[in-house]
Amino acid sequence: MELTVDRVSKLYKNKIAVDRVSLRLHEGVYGLLGENGAGKTSLIRMVCGVLKPSSGSISFDGLDVGDEEYRAALGYLPQDFGYYPEFSAQDFMYYMASLKGLTKPVARAKTRELLELVSLSDVAKKKIRTFSGGMKQRLGIAQTLLNDPKLLVLDEPTAGLDPKERIRFRNLIARLGQNRIVLLSTHIVSDVEHIAGTILLMKKGKMLHQGSLEDITQVIRGKVYQCLMENHEAQELTRLYPIINYRSQGEKVLLRFVCQGDPPAGAVKVTAGLEDLYLYYFSEAEGHE
Repeated sequence: MELTVDRVSKLYKNKIAVDRVSLRLHEGVYGLLGENGAGKTSLIRMVCGVLKPSSGSISFDGLDVGDEEYRAALGYLPQDFGYYPEFSAQDFMYYMASLKGLTKPVARAKTRELLELVSLSDVAKKKIRTFSGGMKQRLGIAQTLLNDPKLLVLDEPTAGLDPKERIRFRNLIARLGQNRIVLLSTHIVSDVEHIAGTILLMKKGKMLHQGSLEDITQVIRGKVYQCLMENHEAQELTRLYPIINYRSQGEKVLLRFVCQGDPPAGAVKVTAGLEDLYLYYFSEAEGHE
């Protein structure tokens, strides 16, 4: 099982949204991380056949992205998936199953199985308009799984969810990645950090890093510090270093920052995490790189 993205680019008039990106993905969960405008959604839409690449190629197990067999292996949940609010969850699943060519007996069996999987069995006959945001997202996941896709692509699936729903959704995605390729596009660092075996860090259309959490944080390992200082000292430090976190503690300020050379007096080295790397690349202080 392999998704191959080979030197793919996407141009919109004079803007390069995706710039010669190459990937080889196998079974597991991949977190595509980057700020808004990094090119994530354009890349996702090309992988799903919604957009045509300006150059390069995309294939799954040798099937071109334009092939019918490729689409049959694909499950796609866009950031805002369409649904009929007056439908019940069950009827919506039946409707989507008919669009995917499932027979009635198979549609009924898969609907029962998948609503159970996403913990919506007890509200199967309730109208979707009564659902919370998290329930709608779980229903969205359920309908993408009707054709048992081997490639599951999720675009910002936890945006707008409360912390409890986000955790529930993350656990579900982790389970789904045990026997298929799951590509999860997001700008929420904690979602990726908790469930992705491989992290893809994208900026300005290019792939900056790809690898495990341990691999990609190497670039700032041993360079992240924390320091408690007076407010005026903290203000000076923000002009000198990329600031990861700035938090008031009484009359003082606790700063977490990246320092390439010798740190200021009193600074203590701390373990670098994915959020440190993300903010290092995408904070307003990125000019310090």
